[in-house]
Amino acid sequence: MFHNTKCDCGHQNPTGTSLCESCGNPLVDVDGRDLLEMRYDGMARRSQKSNPSVLDKVWNFFSSVKIAVWIIIWTVVASAVGTIFPQENTFLDMDPAQYYAQNYGTLGTIYHFLGFSHTFSSWWFITLLFMIGTSLVICSLDRVLPLYRALSKQQIRKHINFLTRQKVTYVGKLPDQTDEEAWTSQLGVLLRKKNYRVHTDGTALLAEKYRFSRWGPYINHIGLIIFLLGVLMRSIPGWHMDEYMSVLEGETKQIPHTSYYLKNEKFTLELYDDKDLPASIKEKGQIVPKTYETKAVLYHCSANCEDSSKEPTLEEVHKADITVNHPMDYKGLQAYQFDYKASPMLISVKPALTNPQTGESYGSFDLPMNNPKDEYTAGPYRLKLKGFFPEFGLDDKGQPISKSNEPKAPAFIFSITGPGLAASGEPYMYFPRQIDKESFSQDAINGAISQKLKIAVGSMEGVQFAQYTTYLNIRIDKAMPYIWVGSAIFMIGVIMGFYWQHRRIWIRIDDGMLTLGGHTNKNWFGLRNEVAAALSKNHIDVSPKSLDKGGTPG
Repeated sequence: MFHNTKCDCGHQNPTGTSLCESCGNPLVDVDGRDLLEMRYDGMARRSQKSNPSVLDKVWNFFSSVKIAVWIIIWTVVASAVGTIFPQENTFLDMDPAQYYAQNYGTLGTIYHFLGFSHTFSSWWFITLLFMIGTSLVICSLDRVLPLYRALSKQQIRKHINFLTRQKVTYVGKLPDQTDEEAWTSQLGVLLRKKNYRVHTDGTALLAEKYRFSRWGPYINHIGLIIFLLGVLMRSIPGWHMDEYMSVLEGETKQIPHTSYYLKNEKFTLELYDDKDLPASIKEKGQIVPKTYETKAVLYHCSANCEDSSKEPTLEEVHKADITVNHPMDYKGLQAYQFDYKASPMLISVKPALTNPQTGESYGSFDLPMNNPKDEYTAGPYRLKLKGFFPEFGLDDKGQPISKSNEPKAPAFIFSITGPGLAASGEPYMYFPRQIDKESFSQDAINGAISQKLKIAVGSMEGVQFAQYTTYLNIRIDKAMPYIWVGSAIFMIGVIMGFYWQHRRIWIRIDDGMLTLGGHTNKNWFGLRNEVAAALSKNHIDVSPKSLDKGGTPG
């Protein structure tokens, strides 16, 4: 229920005001003796309207500190759930559903099904962050505007009831024959020496210092809002990427979601000597890498970037030696050395198309094991790629599948058209390595082999092997400067509120009776000492502790 906000001094205050804007007299609990609530100096806030509209109700919802705390709690809980298992972008070359099922069983399957495997990019988590930001903005505006009005229009002569209900108070008579205005001026001089800004009105005085510290919490809010905006900016396409990619030695591979290509020119591995290893590791026969380095070349695609049927036109833009904690960095795109694997694999072959009956060769073509083209030409024949299996295998029904995305046992299915062949084309299954072909029964692959043509590697000169696979963490984060700026502003607010305290001292003299009130948001001990020292130097002896009881010794 809202009370009458007209003060005895005649000033009409807005609804929700608890201390008169003019004299400071309490409008709530007028006859009480408890300490006054000095937050925002009793000024009315928008969230205290007597007849709120729909917009005001939304404002009231987000201006509630209790609501803000609950939103933060739910965000913290969601963040904790998102770290139970690795997020989807932290593992390579595996279907997420299969990964969680194999590594974490039923719980992992449920985790992935509920969408927790991509918590931090989910719509509901971003909504929680947006609600925190909205709450910060509205909470700040709801409080900072009344506080600004209160501090910018402070009255020097305060109501006696206002002064005596402060935590630091003094009530007593001035020494006889004292010039009241001169005594007030002298007290102002003493307080100025303590860095107070002093304002006087006859026998009334207001002294304050470190007012700027009151804005510390709101500087914190500004920093947090900028920080959250930076986090939300990561959802803008092209502003943020945190991907993992594997690149075979000698391979050139496109960086996901960009027009850049990265080539692993050479991978160098240096191991510790046995004499440098402790006995416990020697006994286990472990191989411990001392350092590993990827000599990388970064290319930018300038033409045919989206056309898979044509070779992209690449221009070299940067070179770097990538080691652990020393990434490649080019215009905000960073490539970190993440891991490596020693596993010889095919990178590409140069097979030739021949007639097995006559031995006639129709030419060769370059066939990469990663991202092969849809169509190749050899003499008068055209080879259309119908299927590609990096690690060929058969399922329970005898159908071809790929066990992984790595070219461990590559197999290709082509449809060949040309002279002497059916117009619809003849199927041909090609294994670059004969050992892979021998791993499967002829019945399984005979149906996809043409007897009229043969594809085979004519010379080992056209075969490229990679001894190592390097794993890189590719990062782009254009929002990071905003996050750092927000963090810096937040720390400025923390320092403002932690190292300084807003201190105010009011006095008024009525017919030789001195009434003093003092307020600070913390460090009352320091304020009491400053008040007691100023009074003592101005001929009123009082102990600091007695100021908690109106200057009366306990």
